Amino acid sequence: MLLTISTTLSPATDLGFLLHKHPDRVQEFGQSFGTARVLYPEASEHRCTAALLLEVDPIRLVRSRGKSSPDFSLGQYVNDRPYAASSLLAVALADVFRTARTGRCASRQELADRPIPLELGLPALPCRGGADLARRLFEPLGWQVDATAVPLDENFPEWGDSRYVRLTLRGEVRLADALNHLYVLLPVLDDAKHYWIAGDEVDKLIRAGGGWLGAHPERVLITRRYLGRRWALARTAFARLAEIGDDVEESLEPPSEEEITEAPSVDDADDAPTAAGDVAEAEELPVLEPRTPLNTIRRDAVVSVLEEIGARSVIDLGCGPGQLVSALLSRPSFAKITGVDVSARALAMAARKLKLERMADAKRARLELFQGSLTYTDARFAGHDAAVLMEVVEHVDPPRLPALERVVFGVARPRHVVVTTPNVEYNVRYEGLADTDGGPSRRRHPDHRFEWTRAEFTTWAAGVCEAYGYEVTFRPVGEDDPEVGPPTQMAVFHLPTQPPRRDHAQIR
Repeated sequence: MLLTISTTLSPATDLGFLLHKHPDRVQEFGQSFGTARVLYPEASEHRCTAALLLEVDPIRLVRSRGKSSPDFSLGQYVNDRPYAASSLLAVALADVFRTARTGRCASRQELADRPIPLELGLPALPCRGGADLARRLFEPLGWQVDATAVPLDENFPEWGDSRYVRLTLRGEVRLADALNHLYVLLPVLDDAKHYWIAGDEVDKLIRAGGGWLGAHPERVLITRRYLGRRWALARTAFARLAEIGDDVEESLEPPSEEEITEAPSVDDADDAPTAAGDVAEAEELPVLEPRTPLNTIRRDAVVSVLEEIGARSVIDLGCGPGQLVSALLSRPSFAKITGVDVSARALAMAARKLKLERMADAKRARLELFQGSLTYTDARFAGHDAAVLMEVVEHVDPPRLPALERVVFGVARPRHVVVTTPNVEYNVRYEGLADTDGGPSRRRHPDHRFEWTRAEFTTWAAGVCEAYGYEVTFRPVGEDDPEVGPPTQMAVFHLPTQPPRRDHAQIR
């Protein structure tokens, strides 16, 4: 990765004093994952540019030989750390410009203490949220932001944009502040780190962001992403910001539904969120009264429907890490529970969270987990009283939805099918999703291929009923807003006792 830092102060070569790196030399700094180099492509009295070039060594990145490493020939090259380029650059920046980040410069201290004209350039930056997110994070800090999405292929514009942006920041900012902005926000934009996030990450965040984070309008998003969406750490960070005088009456956003699904578990009770679902309602810190998360409300609504219809065997299609499966296993009335997911990793998470290896034999006999795709016919999908598609259909590409419908409603053909999906109309109630310019709101998760309005969901359900002879009823999940409806919409399909002819399907 490449970062350039330019200035037009006079004389511009004073940038070398502020960075503690001489313009006449190329300097190398070894990292555990590669080599960082600092060089000056230009250095004159009128303009000076310092470049930080990070070369990642793939062998050094994964090599983690130690006492606990597996004892086999390739064991020294096995490592489960994610490759997160922005996080790697942030760590290299912190090491190479350690003194500059503190704002110390014995020979030019008066210059280090005041804002100077700066231009920062990142030609290819991972950004989960696109150019708009980059503007939302940097503009409140005094930067003029030029963020352009990098296309997947310039020769094929119809392929759309990649998750990378070309970012240029310009402004009159103190150099130490500029470096700390990058140190915190680079991994926030990527929404990933290449190392395990422990409690000392709060100290790092406070040191780098203590002077500006508390007043930032996106402080909740920044803190949550920087700390890996670990709520216990986020709460500690907000308390620390308040202590150092930022006057934080913090509005702690509840996590998105995907965050809640993946982060808290029985083993992580201390980190479990206490605010509601994936809405952006403000609550003051400390949170005095826990509120029920939306994903819990949704899960309980699905379980209630399954009990109401008297289902004895249930298949959870797209079970993820097993949230619904766990709830069903706790109720003896469900004699057979099956969990299916296309992701082997999700199934491994489900097995771990369900403590499959220590599960009692009687409970284990009621459970089956297997890998499968919902767009391909699979005999194992059949033979259940009810099937559940809980927050699944929106992850399927629209051209493949007919295949899913045929597999579930046409071939597996359970007596009942329960479908939940986000109501996109409700997104305007989420502070982080509403579009302030009157355009469409953003989707709740980057993997969502679409999000339906209530009318679109009704139309889709009607088409399913017409094609496969089901009847359907609709139920709200969560607070039913009089203007935009509930945050989650549910459809309960069932086959009538005497299936109607295809051209007389009844829709209720």
